[in-house]
Amino acid sequence: MDVGLIVLDHRLRSEELSPNGSLSVMELPLSAHQRTVLRGRRRTACGREVLLQLPRERALMPGDRLTDSHEQLHVLVTAAPEELLRVEAATPLALLEAAYHLGNRHVALELHEHELLLLDDSVLATMLNGRGLKVTRCCRPFMPEGGAYIGHQHS
Repeated sequence: MDVGLIVLDHRLRSEELSPNGSLSVMELPLSAHQRTVLRGRRRTACGREVLLQLPRERALMPGDRLTDSHEQLHVLVTAAPEELLRVEAATPLALLEAAYHLGNRHVALELHEHELLLLDDSVLATMLNGRGLKVTRCCRPFMPEGGAYIGHQHS
């Protein structure tokens, strides 16, 4: 293992957070997909390499704090900006139909009252434009819906 590589193997619960703020805190920007993969090398916002070795409990969420076995530092998970499509419609029904068609293709979606966000995909952009929807590109953090079975476990 690399010297200086930080191994993050523990999620901190809110009651474990240091109230005095004396610990070093680094930010770990992750894409929506990276937040679902709990093992592997990543790079903090300041360029420090870390190795995730977390229990497979649930996906990481922005705001989660991770630490090493010595709890010498805290790493704050943030949502990294991603290249997205922003979909708007003239009517709520047209936006609902777009969500239906994208969901039928198992596309990860971030849902809002007046817009849908999805990862940039030229084929989907063409399909949505063909349905008369306004499609624009943007770069921002992506927080897709977790799905109907989030938190579901088999006994």
